[in-house]
Amino acid sequence: MANRLSVIATRTGDDGTTGLGDGSRLPKDAPRVAALGDVDELNSVVGLLLTESLPEGVAKDLLTIQHDLFDMGAELCIPGHVAVTADQVAHLDARLAHYNAALPPLREFILPGGSRVAALAHMARTVCRRAERAVVALATVDSVNAPVRQYLNRLSDLMFVLARHLNKILEIGDTFWTSPNSRQTT
Repeated sequence: MANRLSVIATRTGDDGTTGLGDGSRLPKDAPRVAALGDVDELNSVVGLLLTESLPEGVAKDLLTIQHDLFDMGAELCIPGHVAVTADQVAHLDARLAHYNAALPPLREFILPGGSRVAALAHMARTVCRRAERAVVALATVDSVNAPVRQYLNRLSDLMFVLARHLNKILEIGDTFWTSPNSRQTT
C-alpha cells in the first residue's frame, strides 16, 4: 500500500470545512459529514468492545463489522460511490438469527447493562441508532444507497442481541425495566 496519508495536520479544515474523497469540500456540519462522523464513532465503539475478552465467534463478527463500517465510511466520503451491499446486510441478518436463536423470548424491556461487555454492546447500539438517524437525514438532501440504511438498522438490532448473548454467556441476567407503578418503595 502506498502512503495514503503522509501529513495528518493539513490545516485545511481550519476554515470549518472538510475534504471528501472526491476532492470536494463541505462544511463540517453538513449532513454528509455528520453521517460520516457518526459511522466513524460507531466503528470506534465497536473497536472498544473488541478490546474486551470476547468469545472467538463474537470477536470475528465484530471485526467483520468494523471492516463493513469502514466500507460505509468510504461510501459516505465519496458521493456516488457504492461500497455497502445487500450481501453485507444479509450477513448481519444471518448473525442476528444465529445469536437470537439461543436466547429466551424477551417479554419485558431491558435496561442497558448487566456485564461490562454487554453495556459496551448497548453503547454501540445507541451510537448505531444515531448514525442511522444521520444517514436518514442525509437521504433527505442527497442520495444514499439503501443497504447503508439497512445495514445500520440491522446492526443496532444485532448489538442489542449481542448484549443479551454476552450476558447469558457470563451468566448475568438482564435487568428488566419496570414501570413506576410496579416498583417497590422502601
